[in-house]
Amino acid sequence: MLVIVGYLVLTSAIMGGFLGGGGHPGVLFQPFEFIIIIGAALGAFVCSNSMSVIKGALKGATATLKGTPYNKAYYLELLLCFYAITTKTRKEGLLSLESIIDDPKSSPVFTPKILHDHHLLEFICDNLRLIVTGVEVYALEELMDQELETHHEEAHAPVKAIQNIGDGLPAFGIVAAVLGVVHTMESVGIPPSELGKLIAAALVGTFLGILLAYGYINPVAAVMSERSEAEGNVYKCAQKGLLCCAKGVSPAMTAEYMRTMIASAMRPGFLELEEQLRANK
Repeated sequence: MLVIVGYLVLTSAIMGGFLGGGGHPGVLFQPFEFIIIIGAALGAFVCSNSMSVIKGALKGATATLKGTPYNKAYYLELLLCFYAITTKTRKEGLLSLESIIDDPKSSPVFTPKILHDHHLLEFICDNLRLIVTGVEVYALEELMDQELETHHEEAHAPVKAIQNIGDGLPAFGIVAAVLGVVHTMESVGIPPSELGKLIAAALVGTFLGILLAYGYINPVAAVMSERSEAEGNVYKCAQKGLLCCAKGVSPAMTAEYMRTMIASAMRPGFLELEEQLRANK
């Protein structure tokens, strides 16, 4: 939602300043400049990325128009989930987790937000399976570190793809401007008023390339990068819960260990978490 607000403020400020200074908006409408810049950027984007990265970039870019899913409510459900897992482990033993691992969707342990996050659910269940098999804690931590590193690299690839588009747009704007200048130079015999329109159209290419890059594309890449880091923190929080489960840490301390890993803006308070744990026992 903030991305849309930012776009509105950005567009209003630029167009308002241009019109207030006596500019004519019609001169900015240069469809062939748009075709050159956007078409070249999309072509470079397609040929420089795999299909999986392209799909991830488009999905991540459109997701920035909505709020982040990793809010306080999400973290509360994650803490409640691990509180339930560790409680079940203490009461019924590690082998009781097999029913959760085999059919997580029918288990009351996992809340709707966690069930909806298929990758996180798979991460939790796979490592719970390792815990049930009796893997050593240090080996479990090493395996999870490797998996999180791989996940981080995969999650950052779409962000890098969008950043590359933003970095290339000013150059494509220059390409459009140069082509406009070439067209202007071959038309030097026309009246000055017509020649001025051609020069203005050529300069619009540079303007569009810079505006699209720094006003629209790069901010989206920045939000995607922030979301990627937030997702990584969710996985680290889940990793801490899994390690606590493997070590036999008490349910209350497991929730507290995980709570301290959450950023302050999203972290539920101590009393708030305690009330939620009591309400969901």
